[in-house]
Amino acid sequence: MGTTANKEVQSMTEGNPAKLIFLFAIPLMLGNLFQQVYTITDTIIVSRGVGVDALAALGSADWYNYMMLGIVQGVTQGFAILMAQFFGAKEYGNLRKACAHSVRLCVIIGILLTILAQLSVGPVLTILNVDMEIRVMAELYIRIIFAGIPAQMLYNFCASELRALGNSRDPLIAIVIASLLNIVLDLLFVLVLPFGIAGAAVATILSQAVSGIYCLLVVRKVEYLRFTREDGRGEPQMDGKLLKLAWPVMLMNIIISVGGMIVNSVVNQLGVAFLAGYTATNKLYGALEMAAIAYGYAMLTYIGQNLGAGKYDRIRRGFRDAVLIGMATSVLIGGIMIVFRNQIVGLFIASQGEEAKEAFGYAVEYLVIMSATLSILYILYIVRSTLQGLGNTRMPMISGLAEFAMRTFMALVVARRLGGLAIMWGEVAAWLGADLVLVGALLHEFRRLGNKNIDQ
Repeated sequence: MGTTANKEVQSMTEGNPAKLIFLFAIPLMLGNLFQQVYTITDTIIVSRGVGVDALAALGSADWYNYMMLGIVQGVTQGFAILMAQFFGAKEYGNLRKACAHSVRLCVIIGILLTILAQLSVGPVLTILNVDMEIRVMAELYIRIIFAGIPAQMLYNFCASELRALGNSRDPLIAIVIASLLNIVLDLLFVLVLPFGIAGAAVATILSQAVSGIYCLLVVRKVEYLRFTREDGRGEPQMDGKLLKLAWPVMLMNIIISVGGMIVNSVVNQLGVAFLAGYTATNKLYGALEMAAIAYGYAMLTYIGQNLGAGKYDRIRRGFRDAVLIGMATSVLIGGIMIVFRNQIVGLFIASQGEEAKEAFGYAVEYLVIMSATLSILYILYIVRSTLQGLGNTRMPMISGLAEFAMRTFMALVVARRLGGLAIMWGEVAAWLGADLVLVGALLHEFRRLGNKNIDQ
């Protein structure tokens, strides 16, 4: 094995679990931070450069956009679980075969998803009750974003491959490059060239394409992932293994998104001011969960590799350490958001004009609610990723049903009495509902691993 391959990967089956998980997560956090800087900058540029209506248009179909991205991420994360297990077990031949079959499946799914997304834009915006004042802007933005689905698939697949083999550094570099490029293109296409909301969308897909190409170039250097035509010959059994892991993750994201779209349809009827405030805080959602996402990816790789290596005691120890780290991080981030809530929201919404002031108040209230309960979300990410790393993607899918049930109940029933407040607390209720499902499932998995230790 060459030195080039060695420096592109890292085994997580030896060494201190807490240190491995935290160090693996740091580049992912930094990547998420850069991504959030871009998201926040993009929102500020659109809001200040085009207006509050444009900000509302960005948020009117947020969950629909998340659904398509969730399908892409579900597919690529599911495939990466099997790759991490093969890498941990040192089954490098099967690893190359899994990679080759994953590439073919990603191409097929990416093409079909792009076509489906474009055909469904009009009907979905109607179902979401998007206000006619912002309908044209919303449709233009979402169509351009969906044209970039192949770029999303390229980045997410290549980054998932690298993370499965312990490389979180290069996905960070890709995100940094993409985020900086995105900001430059936003300034150019929105403020310098008057392309408006369409300029923001074009900037996004161009940046995603660049990040995907960067990760692809890194993947091509990794000897473990250099598959041949023979590796890619159709093996239904390998396709079946990959899809068995991927489809529940994909379905979980779809279920969660459908619940979110139901919430979106209710929010779109609560007025432009509430929608703008809700959108502003949702753009901060990424900053709140950025470390949770990083810990989730770290656990997916750590658990998958150690399961493949048969090191069950390290799985439990790693989970315990991850929970402690996650809880501490959530308290820190949540506290910062609460203390500086007015200044942070003020970046998005200038408190001038009656509608803007109203939107500002909604945004601050929603931010405080989510920040104060952030630990619930961090537990969700860690437990869910631990189960997925163990190869159990079914129970995380069921947890998506719990999230769906809680969000829709709060939006369709409780919101009749409490209005927008129910929408805000509905997000927290969804996290809690998923946690209740996942924790019980994980305890069952740990008991099963304990029996395996006894058998050995």
